[in-house]
Amino acid sequence: MSTLGVPADHPLTLDGDIAVLTERIIALESVSGGEKPLADAVESALQALPGLTVHRDGDTVLARTETGAQQRVVLAGHLDTVPLPTRPGSRGTVPPQWEGDVLYGRGAVDMKGGVAVQLQLAAEVAASLSQREVDESLPRDITWVFYDHEEVAAEKSGLGRVLRNSPELLEADFGVLLEPTDGVVEGGCNGTARYRVTVAGTTAHSGRAWMGRNAIHAAAPLLTALEEYSPKTVDVDGLAYREGLNAVRISAGIAGNVIPDACTVEINYRFAPDKTEEQAHAHVAEVLGRVGISADAIEVTDTSASARPGLDHAAAASFVAAVGGEPKPKYGWTDVARLSAVGVPAVNFGPGSALLAHTDDEHVHAQSIRDCHAALRRWLLG
Repeated sequence: MSTLGVPADHPLTLDGDIAVLTERIIALESVSGGEKPLADAVESALQALPGLTVHRDGDTVLARTETGAQQRVVLAGHLDTVPLPTRPGSRGTVPPQWEGDVLYGRGAVDMKGGVAVQLQLAAEVAASLSQREVDESLPRDITWVFYDHEEVAAEKSGLGRVLRNSPELLEADFGVLLEPTDGVVEGGCNGTARYRVTVAGTTAHSGRAWMGRNAIHAAAPLLTALEEYSPKTVDVDGLAYREGLNAVRISAGIAGNVIPDACTVEINYRFAPDKTEEQAHAHVAEVLGRVGISADAIEVTDTSASARPGLDHAAAASFVAAVGGEPKPKYGWTDVARLSAVGVPAVNFGPGSALLAHTDDEHVHAQSIRDCHAALRRWLLG
């Protein structure tokens, strides 16, 4: 096993092994809110490439070819990661580590392997442009997007910020988000919504508990309803999306001798792309209403729309044919939803297993990164 410690000002070299490039990108720690060193390195690498125009909005970096091709595609990926693991002995941290051909480190699959693919493709497209005749364009113009704040609340998203500030930079006919999919096209995505429900009680000394009403105990019917909830599997355009409704956090109590007068339960609903956000909220209100929770007591704290697969679009069908494999549904939420909402049909396609995202031992196989890069290169450059 080996490790590589890369200083924050280390340049990203785009002409070597893409697995080593991934290692260098992981070594630039970029937990949400701390993307600047990586964004600086990405911008510097892109600025050095001929034939690209580079834009920056905060810690989001965009690069575009401008050859006049009849079609434009977006290749997008986020720079940030979730926080580093805290369990002693965790390997999915920073600096990264190699074990044979397996690379361990935070972001290995979510999604610095995909970011490495984007960067190396940018270098190869730039080289291809310099070798072409003046009147010969690319098969497709390309917009690369490297954005910040994906792993936190939706309103902080760097991609969302660009859509507000400079929507023209993201106009395209098709998009690919390089989220981990094990090198198989995953269409659309589930939507996600978060809620906060506070159950009231009456405070009292725990030695005289009968004088109060325990809010934690009062929350039991709500928790039971979530435990007994049967999530649906919904067919949307031939892909089966699995839903989920779960308590994800609970807080109550102020001291060990006080009966709590409030218990707050945070809930996450992952809903299939047959539903709008409003329909998702209505469904949650219906489920919780069965145990006496009124709609007014359900606070929506965060919500992001789902996205239909979009595989019926000609550009998507062409992409699937080029990279191969049988398309699958994306169970988690991704920014294909944000692109789809502005009229850019998009799919997920990237290296590594999504099942390893956010885990203590997050890792990716080097060959997975190389295979994803090769498939996208064939599609972009022929």
